[in-house]
Amino acid sequence: MPCPIEDYALVSDLHTGALISRTGSMDWLCLPRFDSPSVFGALLGTSEHGRWLLAPSDPAATVTHRGYLESTFVLRTHWQAPGGAVRVTDYMPVGDRRASLVRRIEGISGTVAMRQELKIRFGYGTVMPWVFRGTDSGGEHLSAIAGPGALVLRSKHLPVASNHSHIGEFEVSAGECLDLELTWYPSHRPVPPPQDLDAALKRTSAYWQEWGHRRLESSGYEQAVRRSLLVLRALTHEDTGGIVAAPTTSLPEEAGGERNWDYRYCWLRDAALTLVAMMTHGYQEEALQWRSWLLRAVAGDPEDLQILYAVDGGRELPEQVLPQFPGYGGAAPVRLGNGAVGQYQADVVGHVMVALARLRDRGVPEDHFSWPLQRALLNYLEKHLEEPDHGIWEMRGEPRHFTHSRVMMWAAFDRAADAAREHGLEGPVEVWEGLRDGLRREILERGFDRELNSFTQYYGGTGVDASLLQLPQVGFIGYNDERMLGTVAQLEKQLRHPSGLLLRYATETGEDGLPAGENPFLACSFWLVEQYAYTGRLPEARRLMDQLVGYSNELGLLSEEYDASNGHMAGNFPQAFSHLALVRAADALAGAEARPPSG
Repeated sequence: MPCPIEDYALVSDLHTGALISRTGSMDWLCLPRFDSPSVFGALLGTSEHGRWLLAPSDPAATVTHRGYLESTFVLRTHWQAPGGAVRVTDYMPVGDRRASLVRRIEGISGTVAMRQELKIRFGYGTVMPWVFRGTDSGGEHLSAIAGPGALVLRSKHLPVASNHSHIGEFEVSAGECLDLELTWYPSHRPVPPPQDLDAALKRTSAYWQEWGHRRLESSGYEQAVRRSLLVLRALTHEDTGGIVAAPTTSLPEEAGGERNWDYRYCWLRDAALTLVAMMTHGYQEEALQWRSWLLRAVAGDPEDLQILYAVDGGRELPEQVLPQFPGYGGAAPVRLGNGAVGQYQADVVGHVMVALARLRDRGVPEDHFSWPLQRALLNYLEKHLEEPDHGIWEMRGEPRHFTHSRVMMWAAFDRAADAAREHGLEGPVEVWEGLRDGLRREILERGFDRELNSFTQYYGGTGVDASLLQLPQVGFIGYNDERMLGTVAQLEKQLRHPSGLLLRYATETGEDGLPAGENPFLACSFWLVEQYAYTGRLPEARRLMDQLVGYSNELGLLSEEYDASNGHMAGNFPQAFSHLALVRAADALAGAEARPPSG
């Protein structure tokens, strides 16, 4: 049985990421990319689906401290065993295009017997490799080959074969240091040589610390914001610029449930929101890289627009079930790909246009490709203006005219008109303004219930949806507008969980085409913090923010949802959406508290 989600740490090399538990077991790793098949998949099953355990042999050993080296993804775990203490440092070297994991054991005191168990299972746990020992200029190594991929383990103490796994036991005394490096490579190429691991550690630490060094506004949440920005970077592919929603698939939104999705892809919406959060803190180079990724991914006929793509911009992401996995905690099915790839979600173009407008407002000019592509997206949106959609939450029921989607369409045409009026970009500005103004009238007439004094989830409905909290974020309505305040009151009435957190929407109606039941979605509660902050409800905003940040694990990582009733994280982990919403909420608190009191 894998550990609770909150017990995992992430290490990343900007190409993929591994999850390592408090017990020292690397239970999830896809190589060489985030969206590649797993080689360690115990997170979704058992050790037979692949893992790499490294921990003291004595079951009485305990973890006394675990944390990242400041502003990095270099993980340090301190173990206390009956015979002494050791420190294990886990990291993935960056900057060398080498898909490696390094595990360094340093003796602190006494002598500690260590054990490693290596079970490599390519192809999402289905392919057992051919494993053999070899020797080259770097010394003896252990190689594992299956099909197109291979792994090589280099260490002074190599494990030995035992019942379809490899087991190794060795001792580390005070002052000793032992390195293990596991490297992926294409099986048709030679085994890669060893590298200078001291230099790799120094280079990796320096990279993360330099990237994470930004002056943050004083909001009291600087550490959480810095870690969140680092997570967003860790989920960004170094070469392509694509930003994955999470490095995992099928971690359930509810224990034992069916809401298990593959998030190892690049959602246009999530990436656009991520870029807005990062640009706020000065990361314009990453924004430009993402714009280039976007242009490549969506290039072609606008009618072929998808809401998500592979890390490299690939389009073929059909959803399928991986029956070999029993699922995390028995939550089946485990999915590969995502069925939402074929949905029409009308809000996506709006999120993209808002993000690119923010980049433009920061003085970054459009190039020969970026503005024509935006115009093509606007033409696509205009062509589908009257169509219902599946909404931000990817409903698998009947398409509807979701109020949030219509507002994001308004935002797309609003930003387009601004681009023409304020930045001199070419386009039919009168047409865009007409579409924008028409949408506004329509939304206020059909998406607002005067009796409830609230915007509704969709036209003609009476329920609400936490995505309505984005209406003032994109400028459709003021945070303090009576209609928005009435909407917040309905959100608090209809969607507030006993924990005080906010649900996305009511799943009991069955309108999303799935069984009822899920935990509160953390991003929605961060949006509520932002709303409270901008409407003078600062004490409530602070309390909710403290509660949400308190759900981070000891490493500052957040999942998609939180099961407050049982005190456990839920959903894919770590989740970009949660971390970008944390950054927004902290920025809102800092901004609200910096303003002089009115009156």
